[in-house]
Amino acid sequence: MIICVTGTNTDVGKTVATAALASVVKGTGRRVAVAKPLQTGEPQGAGDAASVASLARVTTHEFARYPEPLAPNLSARRAGIPQADRAELLAWLRGLESTTDVLFVEGAGGLLVRLADTFTLADIASDLNAPLIVVTSLGLGSLNAAELTVEAARARGLTVLGLIGGSLAQEPDLATRLNVAELPVVTGVPLIGCLPAGMGSLEPGAFTEAARGALGSFSVGGAMS
Repeated sequence: MIICVTGTNTDVGKTVATAALASVVKGTGRRVAVAKPLQTGEPQGAGDAASVASLARVTTHEFARYPEPLAPNLSARRAGIPQADRAELLAWLRGLESTTDVLFVEGAGGLLVRLADTFTLADIASDLNAPLIVVTSLGLGSLNAAELTVEAARARGLTVLGLIGGSLAQEPDLATRLNVAELPVVTGVPLIGCLPAGMGSLEPGAFTEAARGALGSFSVGGAMS
């Protein structure tokens, strides 16, 4: 099965959350892989796929990469590189799905960031009939961003399995504490868990333990039902 991972914005902890999900599901004995279809602004050998591979010790894949740290369509356009073809990208993802039990697909930025001029991750998830997990910030302003993202997904007929808090401070402020309780209320989807701030700097063994502690309630079986 394929599960798409998106964020309420860029820099909300989506890559670390993807790695944590992969680590947790891998721990159940399933074959897990992660696809980062379009990477921007990173040199060869670096980027989100490399980070996930290092943290979760799973196989990762990229479809294309573009030089500047921009939305993929803009980065491709400015570099004079052909933008991703929707049919080719879908065929690539379906091919990866056939080789594993669970394929997590990490988007670029938020749900409606343009992967190419004519499509977004929301379109890809719809084409694949894949559910979404939304990674959200937790501080002031996060409720609005999370609710907008879930609402946009549902308006397109997508299933949102839940939210993940991308970075929870050890001593969260009042807004964050209230938001953690309020997020499932305003969005209508469960908060799967919150990842501790700085988790992405852990060694793989410690990362796996932290992932289990934060997201241990996540079940692929539940996602399939």
